[in-house]
Amino acid sequence: MKPEITFEDFLKVDIRIGTIIEVNDFPKARKPAYQLTVDFGDLGVKKSSAQITDLYSKEELLNKQVSAIVNFAPRQIADFMSEILVIGVYNTDGNVVLLQASKKIKNGEQVS
Repeated sequence: MKPEITFEDFLKVDIRIGTIIEVNDFPKARKPAYQLTVDFGDLGVKKSSAQITDLYSKEELLNKQVSAIVNFAPRQIADFMSEILVIGVYNTDGNVVLLQASKKIKNGEQVS
């Protein structure tokens, strides 16, 4: 378990729901990954690199809603600028399973 945090610490993390509107292969990534473009409604469209190629095809990801941290500083990955962190959980095989809402949510809604 990680160190205990306060509720105020949690409030600093901005997790939002968005819809994947574009998925591309990312051959320059060190580990197999996709380049995702995610629509967050009023927050705009953001990009992310995601190592989720083992469990998800590009076609399966298109139009899928995901949860993502939107207030991380952008991070350069090869020649791509990743602006958000799409959230997932490692399964027993070490593959990332995406976290998502159980019902359709308006893009940009905050997770709380």
